[in-house]
Amino acid sequence: MYYPRSTGEFQSWFATDADCLDYLDWLRWPEGFVCPECGHPGGWLVADGRYKCAACGKRTPVTAGTLFDRRRTPLAVWFAACWMFATAKDGVLRPGRDRLAGRVEVDETYIGGEEPGLRGGRARGKKALVGVAVEVREPRGYGRCRMEIVRDGSAASLHPFVTRHVEPGATVITDAWMGYHGLAGLGYAHRRRSQRAARARGEDPGALLPGVHRVASLAPRWLLGTHQGRVDDTHLQSYLNEFCFRFNRRRSRSRGLVFYRLLELAAGHDPVRYRDLVARPKPKAKPPAPPGQRGHPPSIERPRAARPWRVADLG
Repeated sequence: MYYPRSTGEFQSWFATDADCLDYLDWLRWPEGFVCPECGHPGGWLVADGRYKCAACGKRTPVTAGTLFDRRRTPLAVWFAACWMFATAKDGVLRPGRDRLAGRVEVDETYIGGEEPGLRGGRARGKKALVGVAVEVREPRGYGRCRMEIVRDGSAASLHPFVTRHVEPGATVITDAWMGYHGLAGLGYAHRRRSQRAARARGEDPGALLPGVHRVASLAPRWLLGTHQGRVDDTHLQSYLNEFCFRFNRRRSRSRGLVFYRLLELAAGHDPVRYRDLVARPKPKAKPPAPPGQRGHPPSIERPRAARPWRVADLG
């Protein structure tokens, strides 16, 4: 594959925005330009740097429809950020990614730890309940993983989680929780392991599903070590996606290959705007004024436009 294998190669390959744009062009259309408007293959570059379709005449920038669409930051800076993301060992959800196959362990966990005073192992409390699925390799080891926030521990939540992330025909291994009943009817070979029976035999219930327990313990440590635990619930799924991305590529021998894969995903991903990432809390309702109280009517506060980010904001 065509990717830099060291930081020195990266710096020489992508010194300018034009270098980055040329590489992104190749990643997006390796066999030549294909018009995203009409689907017709073939076109040519015009003076403004866009491709003009030979069929419909539509002009398309290379970055249009990707994560780099309408960027304000230089493309070289974006590539540098992608390189640092791919090469940092301590530190993304791709639509249509391959589902897990073979033998897959499935369970749930709470991100952030259990809360005291809750009845039942699946009581929600204030923590997010996260479904975990991990491929189990033979004779030992683990493959890929998937993590996703689920509404609750019911079959209505757990069954869709399994069908979204596990290939039909796979062997799904779970505990004896009622929420997993019926997986056999969805096309899976379902194996249940009872924690109660394990305790009765004097065995460790945590050893029944070692793969998901391994991932469930690594994810909070990564969030605490990398992000210092400062993860907003609104963006928790995105952080889980990043963890799975890194976990699934933990055995990659070349960090340049991870960089190549990251850019490939970015080129095929729909644009994400800043307004889509910013959590907007609901305004708090003001208590009504006491009866008979006189005074000026409350002022109407209008939303203020977000000020553009500036370098001076760094102090």
